[in-house]
Order: sequence, then structure tokens, then C-alpha cells
Amino acid sequence: MLTDDAAAIARYTPAPMSIHILHLHSTFALGGKEARAVQLMNAFGDRARHTIVSAMPDQLGAREAIDRHIKYEIALDPPPLAGKPSVKRYEQIARFMRRFDLVLTYNWGAIDGVMAARVFGKGLPPIIHHEDGFNADEAEKLSTVRNMYRRMALPAANALVVPSEKLEQVATKFWKQPAERLVRIANGVPTGRYTGQLDSSLLPMLDKRRKGEVFIGCLAGLRPVKDLPMLVRAAAGMSSRFKLVILGEGPERQAILDQAEAMAIEDQVFLPGFIANPHRYLGLFDIFALSSKSEQAPVSVLEAMAAGLPIVAPQLGDIAAMVSEPNHKYLSVDRTEVSLRDRLDILAQHPDERKRLGEANRLRAAALYDEAEMVAAYARLYSQAMGRPGTLG
Repeated sequence: MLTDDAAAIARYTPAPMSIHILHLHSTFALGGKEARAVQLMNAFGDRARHTIVSAMPDQLGAREAIDRHIKYEIALDPPPLAGKPSVKRYEQIARFMRRFDLVLTYNWGAIDGVMAARVFGKGLPPIIHHEDGFNADEAEKLSTVRNMYRRMALPAANALVVPSEKLEQVATKFWKQPAERLVRIANGVPTGRYTGQLDSSLLPMLDKRRKGEVFIGCLAGLRPVKDLPMLVRAAAGMSSRFKLVILGEGPERQAILDQAEAMAIEDQVFLPGFIANPHRYLGLFDIFALSSKSEQAPVSVLEAMAAGLPIVAPQLGDIAAMVSEPNHKYLSVDRTEVSLRDRLDILAQHPDERKRLGEANRLRAAALYDEAEMVAAYARLYSQAMGRPGTLG
């Protein structure tokens, strides 16, 4: 039992201050890396507060997925992350980073945060850099200049985190990253949520189903690397009835709509924008599809697997290792609209096959890709980098 003095101390001793994390993003439109960053922010709860910088200031759609109780701000006037190499700009970025406990940088568009630490590293907090994949300009061939720049910058990072085996190989071979600084953490999703009740009001275009009609879903940033006009062309060639719903925001919106109109399927293609909490609606679809030029370990595929959907996609990155074995034949090696169309059509015409693949994917996601393990791995890494084990859980 506490004495009066001890009770008073317990009552008035302030709670430990949360750490302040700076997130430097290439873009904060909702995509795979942004979805994971928000997952971690939500999981860390009141143990951290966050400041977010987007190299593309108008791309902030991922903020809609941040839980209401999370303390965060979008930096209003940060130093520019994009631009030609400049000692002055590096100094501005370094000065900005000094006020935080931890700096997290994401992808090529934020690599100058790491370079700023390489040039002006004294007094800076620890930096963890994350690489999740490539934009259209590196989808087929890596840039020699960018490879060299990463080699110069990345020694300033405490660690480089990648989500896939393919990226781990790239980091070792082309960016010359030593094993002791390279960390692979598989993406994960809260698989248990995807077996709950669905909310059909979120996607009213799916209210009525014609005989033999299938609902095809896609979660992706509307960016050139996702090549979503190809997915529109693939669906347009199907012999089965369909509705294609592409959820996300980005600069390719009009190109996708134009392609749907050109294929005379504008009344079958829907772009409702970003909708939070995919566990509430993904199970309304029959098939999940991607048409990307480049992927590594897409969170959207894990979400679709957890929702019990079969996956039709190009065989990129670690996707083949992620999906269940029966789903492999629905991954396209050559990435053409014809190969995607044929796989979509087969699944559209065989509901029992969709159900079989979906259940196999659901079981695999629950066994290997649950969110809890991923969150724990990141919490350990970030806490250790700050020299505060256990700070984030």
C-alpha cells in the first residue's frame, strides 16, 4: 500500500514524453509504403508523435488513414526534398532534422534526407531509410546515376529497410549495402479484421449484380508505374460481364478514365478515390487485380489475400512467394493485357476456383503476414536506433 507521499509522487509524476518522429516521403498519396507507414503510426499510438513531409506537397491522401487519436502534423514549409544536388539545400534539410528524435526516409524521392546526414551529420538524430520499389523510370532498368547516389548516401543511415527478397538482392548487388546495415521486414496486415462484417454502402456501384457478372477490385496509387490503363484494356477484352473498381488517387486518374472511354466501357469502370479501412469492403469483390510495371511486396496483395480473394497480377518482385501455390498460374510472366485478360476471364467463369484460391490465400496471409509481427520488428529497429529499447513497444 502506498504512503501518502508515495501516492502523491505517483499521482503527479508526469508520464514519459513521447518521441518525435520525422517522416520524409517521396509522396504521401496512399500507396504501399504510405499504407505501411500509417499502419505503424497507428500501432505506436501515444508513444510517438509525427511530422510528415511530402516531396510532392499536394499528394497527401494517406493522411485520411491516420487514426484520429494519433498526434501528427503535415510540415507547412519544410526544406525542399527534390532538386539538384546542393550543399545549401543539404544544410537546410539537416538543420530541419535536428529537432527530432528519429528520422524515417522513404524511397528515392526522400534520399536527400540521407545525403544531408552524410554531408552534415554532426548532431543529427538516427536515420532509417526505407526502399519499397521503383517508379516507372526504373521499372525495367535501374539508373546507374541513382545507384551511385544511393551508395554515397546510405552509409549515413543507421539501417536500410526493404520488404522483399528481390530488393534485398538489389541493395546488396547494386547499392553495395553491407549485411549488418540491411534489414528485411516483410509487410503485414491485420488479417483478423478482414473476416469481419462488410459495409456495402462504401461501394454503391456494386449494389446490383447482373447474371454472370464479376466484380474486379484494385487498390493502387494512380501513378504511371501502376499502368492502370493496361488493366482497363485487359478487362475490356473479357468475354464475361464485369465491373472494375480502382481505389486510389493520383495523377493518372484522367488517363484511366480516357482509356475506359476509348474501350467503350466507361459505365463499367469506377474510380471512387481513396477509401480508408479496406477490410470493410475488399471482401465485396470477386477478384483482385494489378497491372503494375514494378512491384516488390505490395501491401494491397496481402490485404486482398486476407479478404479471401484470388490474385491476378504480373509476376513481379515477391508476389509469387506471397500468394498461395494454387494462385501461381494466375500470375502473368509476360505482363500484357492479353495475359491478364485471359486469367481474369478464367476466374470470372469459374466461381468455385475463385473460392478455392481465395481461401488458400486467406489462410496463407493469416499464417505468414499478420501485422503484429511486422509492427514488433519495426518497433525493435526504431527503438534500438534511438538507443531506447522498448520505447515503441
